[in-house]
Amino acid sequence: MPQIRNPILPGFNADPSILLHNGTYYIATSTFEWYPGIQIHSSRDLSNWALHSRPLNRASLLDMRGNPDSCGVWAPCLSFSPITKKFYLVYTDVKRKDGSFKDTHNYVIIADDIAGPWSERIFVNSSGFDPSLFHDVDGKMYFVNMLQDHRRRPRTFAGIACQEWDEKKGLVGERKNIFKGTELDLVEGPHLYKRNGWYYLLTAEGGTGYEHAVTLCRSKDVWGPYEVHPEKHVLTSKDSHWAALQRAGHGDFVETPEGKTYLVHLSGRPITQERRCVLGRETSIQEAFWKDDWLYVKNGPVPSLFVDVPGTHDDTAYWAEQKYTFEKEIHRDFQWLRTPEHERIFRTENGKLVLIGRESIGSWFEQSLLARRQTHFSYDAETILSDFSPVDERQFAGLTAYYCRFNFFYLTVSGTEDGERELLILASEASWPDGKLTEPFQEPVKLPKEGKVKLALTIRGKEGQFWYALEKGDGWEELKKVGKVWDASILSDECGGHQAHGSFTGAFVGVACSDLNGWAKEAVFDEFVYRPVKHVSDRYEI
Repeated sequence: MPQIRNPILPGFNADPSILLHNGTYYIATSTFEWYPGIQIHSSRDLSNWALHSRPLNRASLLDMRGNPDSCGVWAPCLSFSPITKKFYLVYTDVKRKDGSFKDTHNYVIIADDIAGPWSERIFVNSSGFDPSLFHDVDGKMYFVNMLQDHRRRPRTFAGIACQEWDEKKGLVGERKNIFKGTELDLVEGPHLYKRNGWYYLLTAEGGTGYEHAVTLCRSKDVWGPYEVHPEKHVLTSKDSHWAALQRAGHGDFVETPEGKTYLVHLSGRPITQERRCVLGRETSIQEAFWKDDWLYVKNGPVPSLFVDVPGTHDDTAYWAEQKYTFEKEIHRDFQWLRTPEHERIFRTENGKLVLIGRESIGSWFEQSLLARRQTHFSYDAETILSDFSPVDERQFAGLTAYYCRFNFFYLTVSGTEDGERELLILASEASWPDGKLTEPFQEPVKLPKEGKVKLALTIRGKEGQFWYALEKGDGWEELKKVGKVWDASILSDECGGHQAHGSFTGAFVGVACSDLNGWAKEAVFDEFVYRPVKHVSDRYEI
């Protein structure tokens, strides 16, 4: 059987939920504050995956304006009922996650076809996050989620709630706390299964950092009591600090038609001594097996970098240059932040991308930023800003490497009070809780009042550098460096704002436009290029 190298979904693709239906595997992952919500990837062989859809694509299903960083859509669960012949997608829209309280609203949407259309959302509860739906063989459905206790008596993550759910009646019967977790604490991410007369509860524990783990328990009754696996944690890197895949946890398993079992899980790949994962939490896969009606990960519990899978992996597309143009719809690699009203922040026109200047970069309400995931440790990015004439310093547009409002680097074309144009780097380097720009600013570059500007950046592991060029006749000048080499590793969960408040996404690269005058100044971009680069670091060949 061929081997593949993890992760199978590189870049920010966390909290995988896997489903096999009619010969196709589907994985749903979290998108947090990025819109449209939930990524569903598909594969015929568990090896080669492609983005299938993002189902939360209208305001009635998801509106995240005002959601703080790393809130929004957490831990979706995708399932299919062989009795109703319908697909079910469960998700949380987190409105607050800091301090003692978390406002976590859980919903279900339903479809006859995984491609949609999906129903209007059905509210279920707000008692905790990471919900999932279990379909028992008798047709009953059970809704499970972690329970939040702001009193900490004795834990904030109080256990796993289970309650019967009916498509028409909603939650019915008594809610029961069926598993309070092990001493590792922070029990979340529950998935229920039934196999050989046993009910299995798979959970995540230890937080989503370097103590993360997958914990398994079982019972003869869906309501428990549940006994914990002989090894407690079937997957974890918490005691193996030099394992290639760190932060391993939040899993879900699937059985193939050939009788093999595979566990998908989130993982992180740190590339610095500070253990920073610039690609965020990615989805990996492990082969598993059953012994005495218990699930074990092959060569586990530490996750393997190389895994045997049914398919032969083709990484040609992964290493190919991506040149994005804007003739019609925005390419599906791109997302934006929070708002379902994308027409207020961008449109395509005459083969170009038009960004409509809105609030500041990092706004939690309405900012004009269109970006794609960073999926390689090293890459080049380029864009051409073809039409933008700012009247003052409150109008700026350009190229950004972005994690959240507290962590970004932004090469902007801006104006001055006397109507000139200049090239200015705006950066926020983990200055939580203020979110202030890094000062003093690097020296601006004077630009002609009109004309196209090519903006570029190079990322080589933890080192980032901006570049620019002006038109020269029918071509372009050579790219020139702008500013110093900056530490790209701060665009990571480990630096995303304040560690104690949780940062859960990953680095993006894209274009943005702001008009702090409130005049909706527009910026026109001709194209966008993302070019993967193979590069050797001190930890990986990346």
